[in-house]
Amino acid sequence: MLRSTLHRSSLMIMCATRFMVVMAIALSLETWAFGQASVTTNRHDNTRTGLNSQETILTPANVNKSQFGRLYGRGVDGFIVGQPLYLPNVNIVGGIHNGIHNVVFVATLHDSVYAFDADHNTGSNAAPLWHRNFTDPAAGITTASGAFLPCALVHRFPESGIVSTPVIDAVKQTIYVVAKTNENGTVFHRLHALDIATGAEKANSPVPIVATFTSNNGTITQVNNLHQMNRPALLLFNDIVYVTLGSNGCNDSNHSWVIGYDKLTLALTGTFVAAPDSGLASIWQSGAGPATDDRGNIYVSTGEADFNANVGGQDFGSSILRLTPSGGNLTWTDYFTPFDEALISMNDLDLSAAGVVVLPDQTAGAHPHLLVATGKQGRVYLLDRDNMGHFNPVNNSQIVQELPINVGGMFSTPAYWNNKVYFNGKSKPVMGFALSNGLLSSAPVIKSLQNQPGGRAPTISSNGNTDGILWTNAGGQLSAYDASNLLLLYKSNQSGTRDTLPPTAHFASQTVVNGRVYIGTQTSLEVYGLFSTLNIVQGNNQTAAVATTLPVTLKVKALDSYEGTPVAGIPVTFSDGGKGGTFSNPNANTDSSGIASTNYTFFTKARAVTITASSPALTNAVFTETGVAGPPKWIVVRSGNNQTAPTNTPLPLPLVAKVVDQYANPISGMTVTFSDGTAGGSFSATTAVTDTLGSASVTYKTGASSGVKIITATIPGKNPAKFTVTVTAP
Repeated sequence: MLRSTLHRSSLMIMCATRFMVVMAIALSLETWAFGQASVTTNRHDNTRTGLNSQETILTPANVNKSQFGRLYGRGVDGFIVGQPLYLPNVNIVGGIHNGIHNVVFVATLHDSVYAFDADHNTGSNAAPLWHRNFTDPAAGITTASGAFLPCALVHRFPESGIVSTPVIDAVKQTIYVVAKTNENGTVFHRLHALDIATGAEKANSPVPIVATFTSNNGTITQVNNLHQMNRPALLLFNDIVYVTLGSNGCNDSNHSWVIGYDKLTLALTGTFVAAPDSGLASIWQSGAGPATDDRGNIYVSTGEADFNANVGGQDFGSSILRLTPSGGNLTWTDYFTPFDEALISMNDLDLSAAGVVVLPDQTAGAHPHLLVATGKQGRVYLLDRDNMGHFNPVNNSQIVQELPINVGGMFSTPAYWNNKVYFNGKSKPVMGFALSNGLLSSAPVIKSLQNQPGGRAPTISSNGNTDGILWTNAGGQLSAYDASNLLLLYKSNQSGTRDTLPPTAHFASQTVVNGRVYIGTQTSLEVYGLFSTLNIVQGNNQTAAVATTLPVTLKVKALDSYEGTPVAGIPVTFSDGGKGGTFSNPNANTDSSGIASTNYTFFTKARAVTITASSPALTNAVFTETGVAGPPKWIVVRSGNNQTAPTNTPLPLPLVAKVVDQYANPISGMTVTFSDGTAGGSFSATTAVTDTLGSASVTYKTGASSGVKIITATIPGKNPAKFTVTVTAP
C-alpha cells in the first residue's frame, strides 16, 4: 500500500463554479420485521435523526429516580466508543445460549465484538452470547497503540481497534465492523462481515481497506492506515456498506475517505476523497455516520482543509457535501461551504464536529427537502438538499436559513422529533427549535434549565408523537428530559452511587429501545431501565396492640417490570424507619415464587407505622400498620384536682380523668363513672367516654355541706382516680 505525505496547505477564499453529475437512485433501507423496534445503525436510521418512535415502555411518567435507574453492567475488554445496536428475536444456535434472544451488540477499542442478551444478565446469560476478537498477540497482531496510534492526546484513546458504530443487515443476518490492527509493525483497517447469531466471519470476509483516488491533476492518493481513523458510523445503503476514514485527530499525513463495499462480496464499489490535493478535510462527525435521503444521496460534513472547489479544484475543506453513487464510483453532486470557511479551518472550528441530519419532507414552504448542519461555532445551517447553495464569499444568504444564535459548540448531531430540532451544545442548555413551513424558529421554543457540560449527542424515544424523552449522557451522567418541554426527568447522579455511570469514552452515545437504555463505557456496557417492583401480597393495613405481633405475616413479591415474572434470590430489607418495632426477619431473600416475608412486633408506643420493603434496583413496597393501646391498666387524674369552691357552686375547672395502658398509651372509648359518694354535689353527667387522648371530662357543682370531699373516677376492675375538692361555707 502506498503512503502519501500530506502537508497542511494555506487556506483561501475563492469564487464559485461547479460541475454536477445527476443520477436518481431509489432508496432501499433494510429493516427488521419482528414487530419490535430494532436499532441496526447509528442514530436509529440513515437520516440520523436520533429518533426511536416505537418506544412504548419508557414514558415521562415512569422515568424518575424512584422507578428508573441502573439495572446492571456487562464487562468488556476495552472502551466502547460506537453506539450499541439492538435486534429482537435473534436465533442463537448451539451451546448454553441456544434459542431466541433479544440481542445488544457492542464493539470495543480492543478489537472485540460482543453479543449480549439484551434483557437478562443472570444464569446462562451472565456470559456473552458470543464474543469475537480480531487480535492474535502470539502472531504479532494487536490493536494500534503507542507509536502506532498518533494524536493520542486528542482522541484520548489508549488503543484503536473498533472505533465506529457497526451496522447490521437484519435480512442477511450480518453485522459489519471495521477493525484496526497493528500486524507486526504495519497498521491495517479491515472490514468484517459477521454472522449475528454466531460471530463467525461470512463468506468473503474480511477485506483490507485498500483504496486509491486519482485527482483531476493525475495525483494518485492511497489510504494511509496508520494516520487514518474510522470514527463515523458505518452506513448500509442500497446494498453497499460505506466506510468513512478521517484523521486520528490531528493534522498529520491523512486524507478523508468515503469508500463503498458490496455487502455480499465485499468488493470495492467506489471511493471519494474530500480534499485529494491538499489532504485533511477529515469526516469525523463525533462518530455520527453519513446521512442519506430517499433519492439515493449521501451527506457528510468535512473538517479543516483547503477549499478550492469553487474554482474547479477538488478540495472541500469545511463543507457539507452531497455524494451520489454513479457508475461504480462516488461523485459529489452538490455542496455548501460557509463564507468564513477559511476562518473556520484556521481556528479549528470544525463543521465536522457535528453530524448532519436529513429532515422529513416538509408539506409547506418553498423548500420541502431539508438538511440541518452545525459545528463547533454553534451556528445552525438549514440547507435545501435540492440546491445546497455552494459558496458565497460574502455571506450565507444563498441558503434556506442560518441561525447565528449560539447553540453552543456542537460535538454531536442534532436530534429531530415532532416538528422540533434539538441541539445539545457544550456548556449550553439543550435547545429545541420549532420546524414549520420549511423554516426553523429564530429562537429556541423550549430549552432545559441545566447546561450540558459535555455536549454529547441527544437521542429521543417516543411512542409516535407522544411520550417523547430526550436522552443524553453529557458530563458523564445519563440525563433524561421531557422532550415536549425539556424539563429534567432523571439524572443518574441524583440517586447517589446506585445509578452512577462509569467513565465513558470520547463521544460515546446511548441507545434507547424496548424499555431499556444501553450505554457503552470504558469498561462495560451499562443497562438502565425500569426497576423490578416489590408488590404487597398480604399484611397491609393491620391493627394490633402495642408490644404485640401483627396477626398476619407481611409478604411482598418481586416482579420483573418487563416480563411480569417472579424474581427469585433478591435481597429485601424491611424497615419501620426507626419506630422501634422488631422484625422476625428484617433481611430476607425472595424465594422461587419471588416472595419475601417477615413478622412485625410493635414497639410500646401506640401510633401508625410505615413499614418499607426495599431492595436495590427495585421499587419499594410500603405497608401502613397501626399499633393501638393495650388493655387499660390505670385510670389517673389528668386535671381539675385540688379545687376549692363555696357550697352549691360549680367548680371553676372540669374534672378530667385519663385511662392508659401499661405503657402509658391513652385508651379511647372507655366509660368512666364519676361519684362524690355522699357529698351531695351534682355532675354534668355521672359517666363520660374517653376521647383520643384517653380523657373523660365532667363538671361538678358542690353540695350544701362544707369540708374536704373525695370524688372518684372509676372503670371496671381498676383502682379509681381520686380528686380532692374543698367546699367552703358561704
